[in-house]
Amino acid sequence: MSSTPSTQTERPAPPTNPVDRYFKITERGSTIGTEIRGGLVTFFTMCYIIVLNPLIIGTVQSGDGQFLGGGDVPNLAAVAATTALVAGVMSILMGVVANFPLALAAGLGLNAVVAYSIASLPGMSWQDAMGLVVLEGLIILVLVLTGFREAVFRAVPLELKTAISVGIGLFIAFIGLVDAGFVRIPASMAVPVELGIGGSLGSWPLLVFVFGLLLAIILMVRKVRGAILIAIVSASVLAFVIELIGNIGSKTDETGAVVNPAGWSLGVPTWPAGGIIAAPDFSLVGQFSLFGSIESIGLVAVILLVFSLLLADFFDTMGTMVAVGGEAGLLDKDGNPPKTKQILIVDSIAAAAGGAGSVSSNTSYIESASGVGDGARTGLAAVVTGIAFLLATFLAPLVSLVPFEAATPALVVVGFLMVTQIAGINWRNWEVAIPAFLTIIIMPFSYSITAGIGAGIITFVVIKLAVGKVREIHPFMWLASAMFVAYFLIGPIKSALGI
Repeated sequence: MSSTPSTQTERPAPPTNPVDRYFKITERGSTIGTEIRGGLVTFFTMCYIIVLNPLIIGTVQSGDGQFLGGGDVPNLAAVAATTALVAGVMSILMGVVANFPLALAAGLGLNAVVAYSIASLPGMSWQDAMGLVVLEGLIILVLVLTGFREAVFRAVPLELKTAISVGIGLFIAFIGLVDAGFVRIPASMAVPVELGIGGSLGSWPLLVFVFGLLLAIILMVRKVRGAILIAIVSASVLAFVIELIGNIGSKTDETGAVVNPAGWSLGVPTWPAGGIIAAPDFSLVGQFSLFGSIESIGLVAVILLVFSLLLADFFDTMGTMVAVGGEAGLLDKDGNPPKTKQILIVDSIAAAAGGAGSVSSNTSYIESASGVGDGARTGLAAVVTGIAFLLATFLAPLVSLVPFEAATPALVVVGFLMVTQIAGINWRNWEVAIPAFLTIIIMPFSYSITAGIGAGIITFVVIKLAVGKVREIHPFMWLASAMFVAYFLIGPIKSALGI
């Protein structure tokens, strides 16, 4: 009797490549090449932090009159090298432990808080300030290990999580436009922002931005692989040629004051005079005092400062991982990414590691969505980004060749991709639509992911309470709402306590 062929569909053989198996690359519909490319896109989109973080925390004197690392003059090279070091190690850890395409680095906004609101307090030293960052990271790690942080995250309604992704999309698009100088604060201060310089795009750096943005759009519409990376590299080459011929110069001087509105926003694309390789200085690692701030400013002030840092970290990462996971198609039916707990553990460790490295709290970067937009779906992309950061500790001069104007078009394009998730919100149900709307608009308008999430959660609780649907309010939503009320009123609270 002849055998009849099986009509059942055979499952494809599992990949033999151990890297593919570990990171589930084929399973998630990606390739090793795509992950490498996506990781590089993420790196080029966020490597500005290597230059920007030193300008924020490296140029401010602490309450005892010292610059970061000690001394009477800034040590920007050490801050840059250690910024890249911590970002590299933590991004690799995220990729290996959580298998999620999310890179980490010193948090913008948080570093400004550390520099201007903590370290500069009378009697405070940089070691004391970084000790508070380490303390905050350890506390938030405990909250993750006990399941509290993840439980709060899962209590947030799905449509609010969607709104968080959409709001972050608008936020990073706005960041891209502002960082490139496409929109900026006008000299007259007549309106909050204006287009370009006095309503005009008449500068070479803005031409580079427009070129990079249009090229990325065209390549994406034509479904060209590596569209975003191609656009970044092409715009960087154009910027280098323009600077070589026109000698445009920087928009700001050494103090950060605007002296050339038509100049490059951050990083002049010129060939480094000393070559592209430089030995890194990691002398800042370990320069922190865990409890020294208590003696300097008192226990109550320390508690309030740690609470401010903790709340920003607590919800910022939640929004970021949902947005990146949503763009990658990795969220479950409730809007949660895979290995949520591992993601939050690594992010919490990164906060403490940033303080231990004296470069401020490290956190998950929404710019990771640019790599996801270019096809990244696994933790291998984060590993690639991390390796690039580690190489940048030696190749920092080469990284500086990529100006804001060449990298930020990626943020605008990815912002569009993330905003498309807005269709998942039921706009006819005002009980969730209004909190979602406030979440979306307050993020870019306040320049804060945390503020947008807080506004959405508080409004959701207030509306449910007002319409008599108290039972629909999860206990953790009550708690989160109360925490955000305290967060928004932290200024009056500190004033009332005389801090």
